[in-house]
This record gives sequence, structure tokens and C-alpha cells, in this order.
Amino acid sequence: MPHQFSRVAAIHDMSGFGRCSLTVILPVLSVMGVQACPVPTAVLSTHTGGFGEVSCRDLTDFISPCLRHWRQIGITFDCIYSGFLCSERQIHNVTEFFGAYPNALKVVDPVMGDHGKVYKTISPEIRADMASLVAQADIITPNLTEACMLLGTPYPKEPISRYTAKSWLARLSEIGPDTVVITGVPLAEGRISNLGYDKRHNSYWCVECDYVPVSYPGTGDIYASVLVGGLLTGDSLPLAMERATRFLEVAIKTTYSYGTDPREGVMLESALPWLIGRNILCGYSSL
Repeated sequence: MPHQFSRVAAIHDMSGFGRCSLTVILPVLSVMGVQACPVPTAVLSTHTGGFGEVSCRDLTDFISPCLRHWRQIGITFDCIYSGFLCSERQIHNVTEFFGAYPNALKVVDPVMGDHGKVYKTISPEIRADMASLVAQADIITPNLTEACMLLGTPYPKEPISRYTAKSWLARLSEIGPDTVVITGVPLAEGRISNLGYDKRHNSYWCVECDYVPVSYPGTGDIYASVLVGGLLTGDSLPLAMERATRFLEVAIKTTYSYGTDPREGVMLESALPWLIGRNILCGYSSL
């Protein structure tokens, strides 16, 4: 029998330049042995982080017909994975995918802001509908800004305690998802960390990150993609979290060493071979 790969429907935008969204999600999942089927929500000439006026084509009208065709020809999915969504209608489109594939793992990266600020494209209506989408998900991967937005909590000006972090993880799981991962959390007791909670086993996890004094677009997309790829190929939650964290460290440190323009994103092409090795990891800890 032919080898069966896991298959993911990746519902994201695509930026032609800048290494983010689908242009990093597809190669990451592919190199991890997961078939990634793109559902582009919009096509942009570049990402929106500093390249001036972007040429953009909204592809909302493509999403439902794409789903309809896939269902007609019997394509199945092991995971539905959504990221940046342009409108309330696109959030409803993701809900359609969830309903069409009820047995698939439902992963939502609730892309709404970063560094304590909401993206200009995110309206109050999108925020409200995103909360309803999060309620339907099995796994969510907000950064600290997005976690605070979902909780209605002010963005912290200082590092937070482990007690507060565990409280936020549990409160996010109460919205609906069984698994919550918050990225880029500065802990009062340690370094910046990625934190996870598995509601089914009531287990909290922490993976510390090395700090690099630069910010690159697309790192959240890469992290969530490696996490998804790890879980679909047999990793436990803490192993998948650490695999995603360590891979980002490789990609970010490699890129930083060359001093390239941060707007171009990380040098994914140089870092991808690290994922092929399926390294044994043990640097995670209980939160």
C-alpha cells in the first residue's frame, strides 16, 4: 500500500514577498511529511509590514467554491488550519470547512495583532467573530497580544508570573479549545517562553526561547506550522512546542547572523533541513 501522509487544508493569505503566511506554511509542512493544500484568502504583492502600498486581491469568493469542489471529488483532511482572515465572511468560511470535516483537527491561529497593538485591518466585528471561531477550535496558537484580546485583558507592561500565565491558558481553554499555546510570553521567573495547556490531561508546558534583538514577519506562521506538523506526525504537545521553538531559533539566529533586512523574513531556505532530522528533544518543562 502507498504511504499515507496527513493532509492539511491551510486557509491563509499569500504574500509574494516577505516570507510569511502560505509561502512559509507550505514548505514547512511539506518537509515534515504533511501534505499542505492551500486555500488562499487573499494574494498580496508583499506583506503589510513596511513595503509601502501593497497590491492585494481579496479571494473570499474562491473559498466556498473550493470547498464545494473538494467535497464533490471526495478529498478528505486530517486538519483544518486557519490563520490571517480578512473579514467576518472569511471567518464564516472557516466555520464551513469545520462543518464539512467534523473529524479533522481544527487549528486556529487567531491573527489579530502583535506587540500590544491590534492590526489596522482587524475591526471589532472581526474580533467578535474570531472569538466564536476560537470556540470551535481544538487548538489555538495566539501570541501574547492576541491572547489578551481574546480574554479582554490589558496587555502587560511587565513580565507575568507563572500563576498568571497558567490562569490565562486555562481561561482561554474555557472558551472552547482543548489545547492552547501562547507564544512570546515574558515570564517574571525566566526568559521569554512559549506556553501550552492540554485541558484533557490538565497539563501545563513551558519552552524557553533565546532572545534575539530583532523582529521578523512570519515567525508566528512558522511556529504554528511546525506545531501542527509535529502533532500530525506523532509528537506530544510539549515535543511539538519545543520542535517549533528550536526550529525558529535556528531560522532566526541564522538570519540575524547575516544582517539581512528584517522585512524579508527569516532565511527559511537555509533552516528547513533542520526539520528533516526529527531531532529528539527534551528541553521543555512543566509550567
